[in-house]
Amino acid sequence: MATNITFHPGSVTQTERDELLGQKGATIWLTGLSASGKSTIATALEQHLLHKKLHAYRLDGDNIRFGLNKDLGFDQASRVENIRRIGEVSLLFSLSSTIAITAFISPYISDRELARSLHEKHSPAIPFIEVYVDAPIEVVEQRDPKGLYKKARAGEIKDFTGVSAPYEAPPNAEIHIRTDQVDVAGAVEIIVKYLVEKGLIPA
Repeated sequence: MATNITFHPGSVTQTERDELLGQKGATIWLTGLSASGKSTIATALEQHLLHKKLHAYRLDGDNIRFGLNKDLGFDQASRVENIRRIGEVSLLFSLSSTIAITAFISPYISDRELARSLHEKHSPAIPFIEVYVDAPIEVVEQRDPKGLYKKARAGEIKDFTGVSAPYEAPPNAEIHIRTDQVDVAGAVEIIVKYLVEKGLIPA
């Protein structure tokens, strides 16, 4: 842990920043099994918000591992550190009055709660919206666009969530979307409706 450091506050408060930019920051945290539809929904949601002239940025699980998290594997310790970093990064985006959209399997409740606590303990608290992108294991295995489930079942991939590693479903997510029952447009509509109701974006 770093020592001999001091936090250097800026001269613009969070409220002032939000007012100057005309937008509140927030993190929309999509979690679910591989092939549940997280990245597809995140991409469509980002596009929708940008077309409404709102600042939004998508952080995708695979994309982040090409740069920031390229030093991490898929063992439990690496998965924990992966989500810890993204929790911090999504908070920074939110503090810039941007809507951060994260699409990560993030299989452990404790890690997602850590990400939430980073936002909630900030003063003022930053909205953290957990979205459970839910689809039955048989559905995601049938989709399997990257062929990962097939490889995991064959023993070619170790520690694969839903097969040889656990996924802890959110017990109290703000939004629960069943992607075997709702299409992408419908999923985006559900999230946008929530954001409007909470006063985070204009109607």
